[in-house]
Amino acid sequence: MSAQNFFNLTPDGAQIFVRASPGAAKDEIAGLWQGARDEPRLAVKVTAPPDKGNANAAITKLLAKALGVPKSTLSVSAGETARLKTITIIGDPAVLEPALRRLIDKSS
Repeated sequence: MSAQNFFNLTPDGAQIFVRASPGAAKDEIAGLWQGARDEPRLAVKVTAPPDKGNANAAITKLLAKALGVPKSTLSVSAGETARLKTITIIGDPAVLEPALRRLIDKSS
């Protein structure tokens, strides 16, 4: 996975690898974050607290809006209570790929 591949396309959509920062000053996609094992992740900051799924809901809402897809197509598939999360999106991978790449362009 290269530094720009913070996501994997799947036959029925995509997976986004995220580093969440709940309780931030504003909701934003803050670019790429490199982990200790050099794994790229999309840095996502949300104002919602990490309590009762509020931050996860805010993250999926923010990503859905940025990607132009219904929020019902996104779900947290791994790391529900952790900072490092995997978000699964159901949709056409050919449509999702350019939208995912634009997330980095917008945050730069």
